[in-house]
Amino acid sequence: MAEKSLISGFSKLTREEKIQWLAAWLNDADLQPFLDQFRLTDGTLQERFDSFSENTLSNYHLPWGMVPNVLIDDQVFHVPVVIEESSVVAAASKAAAFWAKRGGFKTLSVATLKKGQLHFTFDGNRQLLLKAWDEISQKLRQGVSSLTSNMEARGGGITSLQLISIAGLPSEYCQLELEAETRDSMGANFINSILEEFGRILPGIIQHAGVEGNVEIIMAILSNYTPQSRITMQLEAPVDTLQWHKEMSASDFARRMKWAADIAWHDTGRAVTHNKGIYNGVDAVVLATGNDFRAVEAAGHAWAARDGKYRSLSTVEINDGIFHMQLDIPLALGTVGGLTNLHPLAARSLQILGNPSAQTLMKVAAAVGMANNFAAMASLVTTGIQQGHMKMHLQNILNALQVSPQMQPRVVEYFSDRTVSVAAVRDYVATLKG
Repeated sequence: MAEKSLISGFSKLTREEKIQWLAAWLNDADLQPFLDQFRLTDGTLQERFDSFSENTLSNYHLPWGMVPNVLIDDQVFHVPVVIEESSVVAAASKAAAFWAKRGGFKTLSVATLKKGQLHFTFDGNRQLLLKAWDEISQKLRQGVSSLTSNMEARGGGITSLQLISIAGLPSEYCQLELEAETRDSMGANFINSILEEFGRILPGIIQHAGVEGNVEIIMAILSNYTPQSRITMQLEAPVDTLQWHKEMSASDFARRMKWAADIAWHDTGRAVTHNKGIYNGVDAVVLATGNDFRAVEAAGHAWAARDGKYRSLSTVEINDGIFHMQLDIPLALGTVGGLTNLHPLAARSLQILGNPSAQTLMKVAAAVGMANNFAAMASLVTTGIQQGHMKMHLQNILNALQVSPQMQPRVVEYFSDRTVSVAAVRDYVATLKG
C-alpha cells in the first residue's frame, strides 16, 4: 500500500540517514557513492551549499559559461550564463557579435519599482476609511520606519500606499497595495517584512483614526507582477546592413524577421515559444547571478497577457529602411542579498560584470534574452531551427551513445554538412565500428 512508502520526520534525519533511507527504498546499495561524487571537496563550502535548501543530499551541476561581446549602451559586457542547452549560448554569442558591429543594444527605459499587497476585510464604512486614508498611510509609514530607514538611506523606500478593491470579491474585501523602490536589492524580504508589520498595526491605526469597523488580516505578501520594474531595449540598424545569411538578401531577411515577430504578436501558440526563446537567455543570466528565474518568468508571462491575450514580448518594425527590434520585459533582479554573494559562482559572475547595479544587471539579462530571440527568429526564417540546434546537440548524442573520444572527431566531421539525428549518428557510428 502507498502508506508504507511514507516517511515521518525526514527533515530531522542527518544527510547520511536520509540517503540510507532512500537507498533502502530504492534497493540501491550504490546510492551513497553516486551522490557523493557530486559533492564539493571543500567541506566548509559544501556546508554552505547544503544550507541553501532543505533536505539537501547532493549537488546538481549545470554548465557555467560565457556569452562574450554583448555591447549595451556603448559598454562591452562578457556575460556569465548558466544553462544546459548548448545552442542557447552559441545563438546568443552569434547575435551579440553581429549586433556589436551595428551599434549594439540600446536601453530606452528602465525602472525598479516593486509592489506588495496586504489583503484584509473591513466591515465598516468604506467611504470613511478612504477619507481617512492619508492619515492612516502616514501612521503606517511611521510604524515601519525602523524597517525602512536603511533602504531610505540608499535612496529607496516606500513610494506609495493605496487602498483598492478588486472586482468579483465581496464588498468587505480591501487591499493595501504598497509600491517601493528597492535599489540594488530584489526586495522580497524588505517588502514582506513591511507588509507583515502593516498587518500587525493596521487595525489599531484604523481604530485610532476614528473609523469604526472590524479588520481581519487575511495575508501579506509581495507581488511578483512587476510592471513598474521593467526594461525596454532596442536593436536598430539600416536594413541593408543585416546580411545574416549568405543565401538571403538583407532586405528579404529583415522582411521575414518582421513576419516572424508579427506572427508571435498575434498568435498565442507561436508567442509562447517565441517568449521561451527570450527566457533562454534571460534565465541563463538570472541563474548565473543567483537571482530568482521563477519570479522573473511569472512576471514576464503576466505582462505578455496584459491586454487579455498572450503576446510576444518583442516586436519588429521597419520604417524608412531602418530595422527596429524592441523588447519590453519586467525584470525584478538584485545584486545584493539572497544568493548573490553567498554562492561563490554568483558572486564571481557579478564581479565579471563589474559588480553592477540592479538596473545594469537588468540591461544585461534583457540584452542576452534579446540576442537569443533575434538568433532564434533568424534561424527560423533562414535555415530552420533544427540545423543549428542539432549540430550543437551532436555532442550530447555522442555521449549518450558512448562513442569513444577517438571516434568522435570523425563523426563531427561527417555531420558538418549533413542533417543530425540520433538514428543517423547511430547508423554512421555502426558503420565506423563495422
